[in-house]
Amino acid sequence: MADTLRRLTNSEKGKLLQDKLEDWYKDYHINSCDHNLNICCELLELNSRIQGQLFTILNVTAREGGQYAGVETLKSRFLPWLGTCFSNASPGLYADNSFSHLQVQSQQVDSEESLERDKRLRELSSSQEKELQKLETQLASARVELNSVRQDLLETQMELEETKTKSATTLLAAEEEILQIRADLRMAHDKAELRNLDSVEDYERQIRLLKDEISILSAEKSILHGRLSRSRSPSPIRHSSRSASRSASPFTRSESPTGAQLTNASRHSRLISRFNDIYANDRLDAQNLLRRYIEDLEMVQRIIFIATVESFHAAKLAFRQFKLRVRKSLSPSHMGPESLEDAVIDYIVRNLDLYDVQSSVNEVISAMNVNPKISFPAEIDFILISSFIREVCRVAFAMQTLETPLDIAFGIDGELFSETKYRRTYDSELTAPLVFYHVWPTLMENDLVVFKGEAVTKRGALWSSRRSRSRSCSPVRSKSASPGRTLTSRGRSPSPRRSGTPSKSDNNQELHLSMLSS
Repeated sequence: MADTLRRLTNSEKGKLLQDKLEDWYKDYHINSCDHNLNICCELLELNSRIQGQLFTILNVTAREGGQYAGVETLKSRFLPWLGTCFSNASPGLYADNSFSHLQVQSQQVDSEESLERDKRLRELSSSQEKELQKLETQLASARVELNSVRQDLLETQMELEETKTKSATTLLAAEEEILQIRADLRMAHDKAELRNLDSVEDYERQIRLLKDEISILSAEKSILHGRLSRSRSPSPIRHSSRSASRSASPFTRSESPTGAQLTNASRHSRLISRFNDIYANDRLDAQNLLRRYIEDLEMVQRIIFIATVESFHAAKLAFRQFKLRVRKSLSPSHMGPESLEDAVIDYIVRNLDLYDVQSSVNEVISAMNVNPKISFPAEIDFILISSFIREVCRVAFAMQTLETPLDIAFGIDGELFSETKYRRTYDSELTAPLVFYHVWPTLMENDLVVFKGEAVTKRGALWSSRRSRSRSCSPVRSKSASPGRTLTSRGRSPSPRRSGTPSKSDNNQELHLSMLSS
């Protein structure tokens, strides 16, 4: 019996019968009469199968109970049910029962229709409630958005008022800054006048010293000429012919230019292009090398700019000293058609390799070590960029040999930005009127700009430059090697090679000059 009951429950025929009844009820008015009859027959067949299985289970259950088990149940429930089913087979009773059955079915249909109406009404009411809830939520969200828009409007109004107040304060600050700049310009003019007075005094001392040296050299020259005339002892005829030729030749030969004058234009263009190459290539290589040890880009650019400026200063000083030595060596034996100054410049142009560039590099590094505006890690030295300094010194030294020497413009932090002298960097403030710091100097020829420099402009550069000036050292007066002559130095220590015995290159220069004079 258990297997038969399990198969009946697993077949789900009761559920299938219920599903088919529901589907038939839904499609009853749509189907045709034959289709409805076919469905009814299928349902009767399915019901008969279920009843057959139930009778089988009833038989098996009665057998399992024994001979007399379940007799009372069969008598009280099963036999009366069978009697009523067979008694309902009479025609009259069947008609009454069918009519009552139809009435019951109609009542069921009406009740089901009323249930469906109630269900639809409930669904409609629920849908309307949902729509109302959606509308309420949308209205609430719209109110929230409106409140946010109002808040944004209030914030924008407050921001506008703040910008107005800030613009007014910036205008006042700009006016104050302009007034401060004018005051600084007046102070700078006063300082320049004082410096000019000091420089005039220095120039007068130098002129007196040069006059003394000229008198000494002229005396030595006269002595040397006397010795030459006594050693050579020329005949009067040769002496007269030689003196006549010398008296006739200076006017014709003086018009012929020297080698330095002939190559002046080519050297001018070559040096400018080399200066441009140093800015475009060597400067960036030095900057990349320093960035390995210093993360601050501003400090790296300041180091390179100060190294360039100090290289020009050291090269000009070395050129003046070299020129004095050459003039001193050539003046006793100079008898050419060109002037002594032209001969000196021509000699320097032809012997640029005698320039002791390493001494200038040492001077630049020693000056950078005491500069208060730049700093460097303790474990690293400025010798790291000695190749860059050497190239700048060579170019600066060669620029002094031109007919009109090339030099860099004076620049200081906090000065007014000039479009004719500088270019702004990409990270500069385009409306800032002051220079925050310099990246590359401007190359000048007298008062004309040959190559533009580069600078960083920012607002408030005046205050930063003041702080940097307050931290810097005060100028110190140090005496030079010659008596009565003073030089202004910014804490710069002199080169050890210059202060002591002459270097190897100086000895080579003296030897070369002595050979040339002999």
